Amino acid sequence: MPTIYKYIGIIIRFFSDEHEPVHVHAEYDGAVVKISLFVKNGKIYRITYSAVSGSFNASKLADLKKFIALNKYSILYAWEQYFNNNVAIKPITITKRIK
Repeated sequence: MPTIYKYIGIIIRFFSDEHEPVHVHAEYDGAVVKISLFVKNGKIYRITYSAVSGSFNASKLADLKKFIALNKYSILYAWEQYFNNNVAIKPITITKRIK
């Protein structure tokens, strides 16, 4: 389970046996959200959020959505590197909230 980001306490990762569509799992305080990135011709045209277990509080979910919006293409790149090119992912830790 490679971790891609640690963002203000939210852990964003892939599971090693993932499948399309491109998606990550965000974990915070026992809650898990699945974020799917729908891609066509190399462009992300839709992002969905699905609760897997528990629930993020409204503030943390807003932080997550803002982070994903700003980093969606780096997540897509990490997916391609990990699943298509067998490149190990090094997690990036960000401790300050994006404004």
